[in-house]
Amino acid sequence: MLQEARVLKGTTEPMLSLVTKEILLRSKCFQRPGSIRVLHKDYRTVTPQNFSNYESMKKDFKLEIPEYFNFAKDVLDQWTNVEKAGKRPSNPAFWWINGNGEEVRWSFEELGSLSKKFANILTEACALQRGDGVIVILPRIPEWWLANVACLRTGAVLIPGTTQLTQKDILYRLQSSKAKCIVTHDAVAPAVDAVASQCENLRSKLIVSQNPREGWGDLKEMMKCATDNHTCVETRHDETMAIYFTSGTSGSPKMTAHTHSSYGLGLSVNGRFWLDLTPSDVMWNTSDTGWAKSAWSSVFSPWIQGACVFAHRLPQFEPTSILQTLSKFPITVFCSVPTVYRMLVQNAMTSFKFKSLKHCVSAGEPMSPEVIEQWRSRTGLEIYEGYGQTETVLICGHFKGMKIKPGSMGKPSPAFDVKILDANGNVLPPGQEGDIGFQVVPTRPVGLFTHYVAGSSSSKASPGQASSSAHYGFRGTEKSHSRNKMLFVSQDNPTKTASTLRGSVYITGDRGYMDEDGYFWFVGRSDDVILSSGYRIGPFEVESALAEHPAVAESAAVSSPDPIRGEVVKAFIVLNPNYKSHDQEQLKKEIQEYVKNTTAPYKYPRKVEFVQELPKTISGKIKRNELRKKEWETI
Repeated sequence: MLQEARVLKGTTEPMLSLVTKEILLRSKCFQRPGSIRVLHKDYRTVTPQNFSNYESMKKDFKLEIPEYFNFAKDVLDQWTNVEKAGKRPSNPAFWWINGNGEEVRWSFEELGSLSKKFANILTEACALQRGDGVIVILPRIPEWWLANVACLRTGAVLIPGTTQLTQKDILYRLQSSKAKCIVTHDAVAPAVDAVASQCENLRSKLIVSQNPREGWGDLKEMMKCATDNHTCVETRHDETMAIYFTSGTSGSPKMTAHTHSSYGLGLSVNGRFWLDLTPSDVMWNTSDTGWAKSAWSSVFSPWIQGACVFAHRLPQFEPTSILQTLSKFPITVFCSVPTVYRMLVQNAMTSFKFKSLKHCVSAGEPMSPEVIEQWRSRTGLEIYEGYGQTETVLICGHFKGMKIKPGSMGKPSPAFDVKILDANGNVLPPGQEGDIGFQVVPTRPVGLFTHYVAGSSSSKASPGQASSSAHYGFRGTEKSHSRNKMLFVSQDNPTKTASTLRGSVYITGDRGYMDEDGYFWFVGRSDDVILSSGYRIGPFEVESALAEHPAVAESAAVSSPDPIRGEVVKAFIVLNPNYKSHDQEQLKKEIQEYVKNTTAPYKYPRKVEFVQELPKTISGKIKRNELRKKEWETI
């Protein structure tokens, strides 16, 4: 198996044959008749395609890393070879629609040719060298995927950003990352132009547009003239491949560095086990292109397995569009955040039939058991929750064949030895809440980020450190694009990086507990946990109960000072429109009483404030720290 491949130093050939041959072999072996078991006319359960059960999956998993690895050359181009040999199902590698009748379908060969043209534009027209940063701010359009692969081929460091970024956000990212190139579209270009003069490292600007823009390279026109004669750079496995800005709830976003192996190979855990993909599958992930979840489920995980990546432009989220797409197209695996599932089940789903859909997954935030049950009752399919971070691949998840425990994160993925720890790093027994972490010593897991990158405001070199550099490659000496010897340095932010470690364990920053069956349960972020009268209260538990009340559209629970209990739960609530005219005080009491009866009484919000909206990060996460700060500043 791929995970058991032993690769000689300096070569990747043994791994390459296993990347394709083993996946194809497994898909034939496990796609046996009767794999879909009908419970009744609505309910379906699907047996795993790539493994037999959770226990064997954990036991047999082993991932060894070659010295040199590049996802474009060592995975994508190998699938091209399989495709040419007629050994891959007649399934596109990439399938895009815009909802208005336009479609794009690429084979792996076409993906390879187009991405090589883009790579030549980066190295020739933009004069980028290996290790240079490229910020890509594009919506869900085909050029986003080409930009990802082109960066891989050239050794440039991909730095994705969401199209929701403001002018201030773009300035921060350009200055902090020292990116030398930006690729974007019409809607974002004016904001870039407004701040470009303040970004001394920015040399090239590429735009995806129907109209030319002064000072920008017209990517569509440049692609028409570019050649696909390109040789992929030979990248070390530990060379920085991408930098993702995390959407933290406190402070400025951190820059998280991933290598060619941490995502390029590490995400095989997601693709093979959690998503359970084969070359016959069509995978649709609705994540925004600015976030690491798109790398997880829209690039690496499906293409590692040779599956088809399906994409919908979705300029605005509309539940009916998603339901229609799932019904019309042969999508077999669907991934979205709990909010999307929640909105889908609130729609009339009875008129839609998902004949091809066989596996549904979700990540990004905990999902309430009610949504899982509603989805199951309407589609006959379970939702397999997963848990991970920008810094990691899948940490925990529900896998096919396992008992589903709604609301749980599932069990540890094969990539990590997950534990619940106390403040001193001691492993806690089942049932006791603590910090979620996993072992990184003596063996550092492949699917873990390397470090947080120091931004321009904190990149002063201390004695013995390298000075500020615009390159984010591996530590050591290697031939550059011009074949001159030079040092590629990824500027570490040692304080932030060290803050994730507690002895030999990586601490996620999340709180949770493990039950007697080995399932992990999310309680909340470490800094979001509410301590009241000796009780530890996770905001998700309170918010889940509030979400069930018909008056509540959205809520956030934080700690608020109390002279007797030290702190109590306060709920900030956005009301549904038809409840805004109700008597506010009476409604507060009704909601409080409802939560008392829905969850443990000590968790109910003793304080309630109705608000028009909740403060959120650009990725949509609630900024509880702002609400909490507001409460405690009044003391």
